[in-house]
This record gives sequence, C-alpha cells and structure tokens, in this order.
Amino acid sequence: MEQQDLELETGRYTKQELTVSAGKANVLALFFMVPVILIFIPAYVLLWPAQFEFASLKSYLQEHKSTFLFYPFLAFLIMIPGAVVHELLHGVTWAAFCKNGLRSIKYGVHWKMLTPYCHCKEVLPLRPYILGGMMPGIVMGILPSIAGLILGNIPVFLFGLLFTIAAGGDMLVLWMLRHTRKEDLVQDHPELIGCIVYRKV
Repeated sequence: MEQQDLELETGRYTKQELTVSAGKANVLALFFMVPVILIFIPAYVLLWPAQFEFASLKSYLQEHKSTFLFYPFLAFLIMIPGAVVHELLHGVTWAAFCKNGLRSIKYGVHWKMLTPYCHCKEVLPLRPYILGGMMPGIVMGILPSIAGLILGNIPVFLFGLLFTIAAGGDMLVLWMLRHTRKEDLVQDHPELIGCIVYRKV
C-alpha cells in the first residue's frame, strides 16, 4: 500500500465532506451563471454595437428567417455532445495526475437528470483537482467566449457563453474549496456533487 493511502486509513488526516444535493446545486449554480451573463453579454454589445442596430438585426432576421426557429433545437443538439466532451475534459485532466491513469476515471450517466458525469476514484493534491475541475469551463467556455468577443463572431461567442454557464456546477465545487490549503488532498465524491477534503493532522 502507498504511504499516503496508509496515512489516510490510519487517521493521520482529518476528513471533511464538501457536498450538496443535485437540486441544491442547480439553485446555487445560478449565483455563478448570472454574473457571467451580466459581464459577457454587455461586453459584446459594447464592443460590437453595429451588430445590434435595428437595420442589422432586421437584415439578419430576413436572411436567416427559414432557420431562425431551429436555433433552440440546434443549441440542444450541441449540448448533448458538448456535455460528453465536458466530462471527458475532466477525466483526461485528472487522469494525468492519477497513479493508475484513466483506470481511475469512471464515466456514467445520471439517468434521473439525463446528464453524463465523470468521477475520479483517486485522492489528488488540491491543485490538480482544481485544474481538472476548471478545464471544461476554460476550454469550452471562457476561451471561445473571449475569441467571440475579439472576433465579433456571435455563434462562437454564444457557444462559449453556453458552456461557461454549463460549468456553473464546477464553479460551485471550486467555490466550496476556497478555504482549503495547498497541501490538502481532495477526492471526488462518488455519489453527491462535491468532494472530500483530507487535511494532514
């Protein structure tokens, strides 16, 4: 048995669970989604005001009137593979720091909520755990949002905004870790949304 595992089992670490139920997580995640919307959308409008002039909006609607009503359906279709990629990014990042690599990563689906999930079975140092938690929001959310802002590209911007908002649950878990120390160890919770923190005595 590894020395770290032995110490965890023999009580040389205190254990603290930082978890919330799925229902409560959905509510609390709103506190992270709303600021994202209030920052990014006004920023885009300020940078590209010409796109929101009446003549521009009218021209856009006329040009895309045959497909405009399908946009919500298209967003739903994007979310399905996007949710899978989101979880893969969690798993691949965490696996890079696991002793057993991808064998320590479990993927599945919460059928009641129809959402995929990723679970890391190993205990990780705090920073790698945070990095894995942040990765989908950065790669699929923040970076495309910034690219869309810079280029004035609405589809790219909306894609990034959508997946920044989708990372609200990840932001919540990272917020729950705000009082941890850099030397703490973290394990993804196997059932609830959140994690278990181990602090050396």
